[in-house]
Amino acid sequence: MLTTYRYGEPTSAQGRAWIGPSMGRGATPVPTNVSRVRPAAVRREAGIGEGLDATLDGAFRERVRQSPDAVAYVEFDPAIRRWQEATWAETAREVARWQVGLGTLGLSPGDRVAVMLGNGRDWVVFDQAALGLGLVTVPLYPGDRPDNVDWVLRDSGCRVLLIEGREQWRALQPIAATLSRLEAVISRRGIPADAPNLRHATSWLPDTGPGLASSPSRADDLATLVYTSGTTGRPKGVMLSHRNILANVRAGLAAVRVDADDCLLSFLPLSHMLERSIGYYLPLVAGCRVAYARSIADLADDLVQVRPTILISVPRVFERVFGRIQETLAAATPLKQRLFAQALALGWRRHLHRQGRAPWSPGLVVQPILDALAGAPVRARLGGRLRFAISGGAPLPEAVGRFFIALGVEILQGYGLTETSPVISVNRLGDNEPASVGPPLPGVQVRIGADDELLARGPSVMQGYWRDPEATRALIDEAGWLHTGDQARIGPRGHITITGRLKDVLVLSTGEKVSPADLEQALAGSPLVDQVMVIGDGRPYLSALVVPKPQVLARMAATLGLDGATAGEDLRRHPAIERDLLARLQPHLSAFPGYAKLVRLALAEAPWTLENGLLTPTLKLKRREILRRYAGELGRLYEGH
Repeated sequence: MLTTYRYGEPTSAQGRAWIGPSMGRGATPVPTNVSRVRPAAVRREAGIGEGLDATLDGAFRERVRQSPDAVAYVEFDPAIRRWQEATWAETAREVARWQVGLGTLGLSPGDRVAVMLGNGRDWVVFDQAALGLGLVTVPLYPGDRPDNVDWVLRDSGCRVLLIEGREQWRALQPIAATLSRLEAVISRRGIPADAPNLRHATSWLPDTGPGLASSPSRADDLATLVYTSGTTGRPKGVMLSHRNILANVRAGLAAVRVDADDCLLSFLPLSHMLERSIGYYLPLVAGCRVAYARSIADLADDLVQVRPTILISVPRVFERVFGRIQETLAAATPLKQRLFAQALALGWRRHLHRQGRAPWSPGLVVQPILDALAGAPVRARLGGRLRFAISGGAPLPEAVGRFFIALGVEILQGYGLTETSPVISVNRLGDNEPASVGPPLPGVQVRIGADDELLARGPSVMQGYWRDPEATRALIDEAGWLHTGDQARIGPRGHITITGRLKDVLVLSTGEKVSPADLEQALAGSPLVDQVMVIGDGRPYLSALVVPKPQVLARMAATLGLDGATAGEDLRRHPAIERDLLARLQPHLSAFPGYAKLVRLALAEAPWTLENGLLTPTLKLKRREILRRYAGELGRLYEGH
């Protein structure tokens, strides 16, 4: 069966549909025998992405030249309920079409173009088309708030925006004035409404392109602007060059082997630098294929169908699987619980022995038997072929890492920043300590500075913040050391362990970072709030503990028709009060990125004071003490997550 890639209309670029017995939600499983598209001649690729003037688009052109018929990308097509695969040559033909289309818009090398798509081959195609013309890609989260999109488009000076279709177009209408000033808004799928600069890809793109453009870019030219919230104020544009990103990719491949036989399942947003560098550019250089998950909701099914060998994730995914297993164990018989506990103990001992950190012991003889009962079923749920998983973006709890490693799921925790392209360090397959974030990548220098701050230096450190030299100087000193803001210690084998933060920064389990002080300052502008503390470190979303101003509860109760005589504690916990207060507070966070929003809140029973030990002498919040005092109430905000 021939399938199409021209957004709903036939083209000369054809993919393959895999036909077979249905699995899971009507999807066909990915075949594991792909030797027909991986001849021995392309199994060892040397030189891609290397060289003083190597560029990301140059690496793509070389990949297409070396292995044109190898499978590059795999996607699920809901229209035919099949997984489709596309080769490097087919992808190159799509890139060429987009380059022709972009070439009609009067763009010049160095111009910025924004992409607001979910994960998929189209994201890659647009990015490579832009890079091949010397343009600078500006990624946007697909579900970001209009005001944040407005800020990024205006601050970066973007001239083009690529969106998915009707839903995004409608959601962005509050910033219609900004959209109208762009050279073009391109919709991947047709939109009934129209605007002078709106282009529908199905009718706007040509059927074919003459071939890949030869980029005017050099290695040190700007490749992308990635907007990150940093620790204060509006998001800042991180300037990353071709050299920055390729240096990180090459160092990553030197640290952890990836080759043409690997398959990576991609589900983190490509607007996140971890997924983009390690889940897109690295496979391009290595020559392995990337399969795009249908959605987070379908991830469990996709793991079984795609059967990846590599997975890149944030800790939250592993934590959820860990939690489900614990729930199952809690309902199991005492015998099964004991056997599972023994399997974990022996699995961890086996891991230490294999890494040369513990001697062999007689108990390891029965480890394979217990592994068949405990580890094998877990690995099967992850597809059964997983060589390793990378965890980054936020701290992975040591207990969770040890748990999976003991079950034979090799999770390598890493660490980095968008500003470092992004990886600074990662554990190795032969030297994996889940309590650490591993040794630095080859070519990356690290040291401990004042106040135990981790400093990093190397070719993957950003060029600076876009049009913000002051913020750049605050982050990177005159000697080129980037100040991470994280406190750390470095072990005898070079393993880095993060021990704390110099500034109060919340890192969500999705990897996003926010400054609670900035959010709290904004929320303090509400006439309803006396005191507020934002929480969410290691959690999937932000919540707040609020001390309302006097009489606020009574007025809200009256407005909502609630019984004003209800006991204070019951009224504070009333769902209608929480919903109403959330709705009133949310507009105060409109200047922040889309992920910096409150999802839940709890009301404190009394103000925080010096007398009750919840304020410092300088009237700052004693965060740890407040968290301890309200542990039960705050835990309620994350039940089920």
